[in-house]
Amino acid sequence: MRIAQLARALRARELSCVELIERTLREIEARDIYRSFITKTAEDALQQAALRDKELRSGTDRGPLHGIPIAHKDLLYTRGVRTTAGSLVFRDFVPEYDAGAVIRLREAGAISIGKTNLHELAYGVTSKNPHFGFVLNPRDTKRIAGGSSGGSATLVAAGLLPLTTGTDTGGSIRIPASFCGIAGLKPSYGRVSCKGVLPLSFGLDHVGPLASCVEDCAIAMDALVPGEKFHLPALENLKGIRVGVPENFYFDRIDPEVAAAVNGALASFERLGAAIDGIKVPDPVEMNAAARIVQLCETSALYADHGDASLFSREVWDLLQQGRLVAGHDYVNAQRMRAVFSREWDAIWKKIDIVATPTTPTGAPLLEQRKITLNGKNEDVRLASTRLVRAFNYLGEPALSMPCGATSQGLPIGLQLISAPFTEPRLLQVAQTLESDLRIDFTR
Repeated sequence: MRIAQLARALRARELSCVELIERTLREIEARDIYRSFITKTAEDALQQAALRDKELRSGTDRGPLHGIPIAHKDLLYTRGVRTTAGSLVFRDFVPEYDAGAVIRLREAGAISIGKTNLHELAYGVTSKNPHFGFVLNPRDTKRIAGGSSGGSATLVAAGLLPLTTGTDTGGSIRIPASFCGIAGLKPSYGRVSCKGVLPLSFGLDHVGPLASCVEDCAIAMDALVPGEKFHLPALENLKGIRVGVPENFYFDRIDPEVAAAVNGALASFERLGAAIDGIKVPDPVEMNAAARIVQLCETSALYADHGDASLFSREVWDLLQQGRLVAGHDYVNAQRMRAVFSREWDAIWKKIDIVATPTTPTGAPLLEQRKITLNGKNEDVRLASTRLVRAFNYLGEPALSMPCGATSQGLPIGLQLISAPFTEPRLLQVAQTLESDLRIDFTR
């Protein structure tokens, strides 16, 4: 059920906040076979729900999220509740304060019922966590949910929660949103506070929402960034909106079914009156390479004093060692090139409102799958999954993934929409209008 539906039911006294939380907890207990949680906070959630009911009875309404159940990625600090980052390094870490995003959502009335599972240290795209369990995809439990915000995406996709928080350093909101068939927004860099979030890469980390629909992402952003209106009504049409479709890179190596679904979304854009223009974008191969250098170096620097390999999976340990081998001048040059690429993209935003690409080149891979074959070329699952999304962490532009179709196996296909920095309200409004026309809903 979407946030607006739940909000109407609460205000119509069709159910109370306590009843909604109790029902949610029962459904999770009965249906969550996906290893979505690391820690549940049922008792605290019920106490919060009782307070929210009391507020409604006294005439205090905190807004659309009042009484709505949510969960936080276990990377966000929660006072008095352990925050593990899905890692043995932090398995006993209990923060003394809440992350900024946690505070904002609680002040808006949302009720957290726990901390969600994720890829170890948020350093990967599969959420195959060796310490807290592999997260499974509700669309097909033989497949990955994506990462690193896999548990957050799974809870929404399974219809267990309408909203969760995630983080995105190289696609970690958008990839699981694509694989699970939900909406996920990586806001502009710095738009949502990263205070109280265990870092992976200071220059690339973003905090954002995952939700069953674009509208619910917008409602969440209203809470996460007070003072600006993100939740705007859908437009009657998209006349005057200029949609850019990259002629280089983004459609070169993707599954034909992904291409067909994205082209269908572009046809929907045209049907709604938007103008579609082919554009040439700055070299994404170079941007991805620079972004990987930044991430490798910054993450390795964060864990430079952690020398016990037994606390890490082999995958994450190898990445940390790889980062230590990158030369300092390569890191400096990667940061220097960020300004160059940003200027080139600024020129694109003078001509285009939205850029549309696939989010991921395929549907969700199988759990044991290590390679993806596209156009006769084998690619590592990690590199293939991040190939179309990583550059926008490097640039800092807002980027949204939303479902636009399905493969012949019923796996969701994600459409990525990108816009100029700090234009999320318009991006979300356009996406919500497109969503109404596409009418695709994978949530259970």
